[in-house]
Parts: sequence; structure tokens; C-alpha cells
Amino acid sequence: MRPGQILVADHKGVYIIKMVGDVRLTLCMSFDQFIDAMFASDDFCEVLFDLSEAEAIDSTTLGLMAKISILGGERVGARPVIFSPNDSINRILDTMGFGDIFTIVHELQPPITATEVLVSDDQPDTDNDEAVVKDKVIEAHKVLMGLNRENQETFTDLVNMLESE
Repeated sequence: MRPGQILVADHKGVYIIKMVGDVRLTLCMSFDQFIDAMFASDDFCEVLFDLSEAEAIDSTTLGLMAKISILGGERVGARPVIFSPNDSINRILDTMGFGDIFTIVHELQPPITATEVLVSDDQPDTDNDEAVVKDKVIEAHKVLMGLNRENQETFTDLVNMLESE
């Protein structure tokens, strides 16, 4: 599996977030900071996720994606689009209930590009306090738990364990 990487671009408030390779917790702090900056932007209007080169996405990253959908819906009333031609990624998105909060497409013309590397496993988030990372993991999983009962059952023990540490 390729190391994880998140690339971003924006044009007049339309944000493209491309995930490549094995996207994991090690990238979550920079991604969460990007989310905060994106929503602080006055021209924010839409988000498109390109998962065409993603090989795996962990639950923390999925929780941050769900956070974007929920906050975006509150801010501009629009559902983000996920472009994902990968059947295994699509099964995960379906299991997590993402069809309820995203528009998921399996083909996209013309191709899109995100060019600015936000964060990569080659240069992971290393200067983050363990407690801050734990709080972000808990927050991301609580967002997923709020999507459906299956997610609630899947992540309750994890969240309880992290909160009790």
C-alpha cells in the first residue's frame, strides 16, 4: 500500500480534497486544521472529495469527512460530493452511512486535480500533543456514531475506552 497523503485545492470557495494511498490517523491533525481554515474562509461554498487513488481510509479520517459534510450543510445547505470508483472504499462509505450525508459518484468528467500537499505519511504530524490527538479521534468517532445505529454500536466501546484513559 502506498503511504497516505492528502492533497487540497480551492477555487473561489470550491474545495477539492484528494486522498491518496493509505490515509490514517497520522494525518488527522493537519487535516483537522485545514477543515477549520476552510470553514473560516468567507467564500466557502462546496467540497469535493476525490478518493480515486485512496487505497484505505481509517475511521478517524472518515469521521473528519463526516464533520465536513455536517458543518457544510449547516453553513451553506449543500452536500459534499465524493468521487470514488473503488469498490472496497465504496463498501466502507456505504457501511458508514455516507450516502445519507454525501452525494457519492463513481464517475467524474472531466478529471479533477488537487495539487497542494496538505499532509503526507512522508511528513506526518509529529508535533502534536497526545491528548489533542486523542480528543480529535474521539470527536471524529462521535461524528460517525451520530450517523446511524450501526456506527453507534461499532464505535461506542472505542470512544468509552479513549474517554476513560
